[in-house]
Amino acid sequence: MKVKRRLDSKDKEFFSLASKAIFTNPFSEEWEEIKKYFKFEKPGKEIEQEHYISAVFEPLNERLTKLTEKGGIALDMYSEDDRLLLKNALLFRAYHLFVPQLDELIQAQLQAKAGPATLLFADKLLFELTNPGLSHQEAVRYLGIFYQLRRAFYFISEALIGESPSMKSLRFALWNNVFTFDVRVYDRYLWNQMEDFSTMILGETGTGKGAAASAIGKSGFIPFDPIKKNFTHNFNETFISINLSQFPETLIESELFGHRKGSFTGAVENHKGLFERCSSHGSLFLDEIGDISIPIQIKLLKVLQERTFSPVGSHSENKFSGRVIAATNRPLAKLRDDGYFRDDFFYRLCSDFITVPTLRQRIQENPSELDRLAQLLITRMTGEKSTTLTEMVLHSFKKDLPPQYSWPGNVRELEQAVRRILLTRTYKGDFTKSTNLEGNLLNQMEDGNLKAVELLSQYCELLHKKFGTYEEVARRTGLDRRTVKKYLNLPSE
Repeated sequence: MKVKRRLDSKDKEFFSLASKAIFTNPFSEEWEEIKKYFKFEKPGKEIEQEHYISAVFEPLNERLTKLTEKGGIALDMYSEDDRLLLKNALLFRAYHLFVPQLDELIQAQLQAKAGPATLLFADKLLFELTNPGLSHQEAVRYLGIFYQLRRAFYFISEALIGESPSMKSLRFALWNNVFTFDVRVYDRYLWNQMEDFSTMILGETGTGKGAAASAIGKSGFIPFDPIKKNFTHNFNETFISINLSQFPETLIESELFGHRKGSFTGAVENHKGLFERCSSHGSLFLDEIGDISIPIQIKLLKVLQERTFSPVGSHSENKFSGRVIAATNRPLAKLRDDGYFRDDFFYRLCSDFITVPTLRQRIQENPSELDRLAQLLITRMTGEKSTTLTEMVLHSFKKDLPPQYSWPGNVRELEQAVRRILLTRTYKGDFTKSTNLEGNLLNQMEDGNLKAVELLSQYCELLHKKFGTYEEVARRTGLDRRTVKKYLNLPSE
């Protein structure tokens, strides 16, 4: 029996640490040991997490090259433990070598909107994997995972910016939702089973639940076809969404499950519903799931349990193989307590819970969040980064809004506020509903991030809006008139 080669202690230590770097969630903070070992520290400059991973490439490639010079790195030459470490290193090297091409493919597919694209670099990448000993079938699967990893990083980092702790936690949670807590677990057991894991996204209106759902839906595994040299789907086509609150009860079933010609008045032809149009590698996003009736919940429960559905007016059963993502801004606990949301339906939807933070929470955690978001929105609206326009918008916020304005419409309101300032140079806030101030105050108290001075300031503001005079606010709070004016931050009369 031929004796298997073994890595020496230094190579073993290096490749073990490299494996940890490779498979760690890129949006996590578990980098201290990795950074220390690879000497990533650059005083005075913050480095993005992805750059830490990329920095592993050069020393890793050097060690693989030296092993090749010593007699090759065919995987079957090494003992089982060492073979796994080398396999991880070879996978990372192959992925890193083709990151620019994968990024170009993502941009090309974004522009194309539909239809697969041919991979001119596919044969080279597959050879990089099969040459050291991976089977062709394995290599083809890893090509799909490489593309998935790159898409997930792109959509999670680009669509959900912000450096507040709650936004960092959101990106971390989204990555885990796509790849589990460990990519190695995903790779070995779950890469082709994720349709069984539904996700519930919670958050107030306007926080970005749709962007979070899209990041998950466009990051699913898409198989590579080695004969046609392309991925079987464009990721734009694998994510389908519907806002359930926009449809009357009589139409929701048809929109979801489809109908057959003649099944009801007005059904003049067959209609494919969203479940039928969703591919086996796609995701269906059901927004405002808290607004649907019990009968529709029962029908959706059947799809989640049995993975089958029937179009309206048909007795045939169609198979659904995609993944379900749902979202609501309504309090599910209260809906369940009041009997408006079935418990069995709830438990079928909650493989994972992800909460999108409010804008007020993000600003409380990191005040610079507002500046960065305003800059991003202006860049998207105008097509260029403008310091002048950003400063104008931020000046208007400071001049025209209360110090602790709660942004009841969240990021969606912020987007329209920026547009209004670009048109009129001013935005006075959303005080169109008398309940806004009270509701926002309660929400902030529930968040647990409201300081005493902010609590008193907003309570004074609420009373002033309701009763109209400083004197009445002072009487009801037990403060003197001057102190009330200070907390309201209003100009002297």
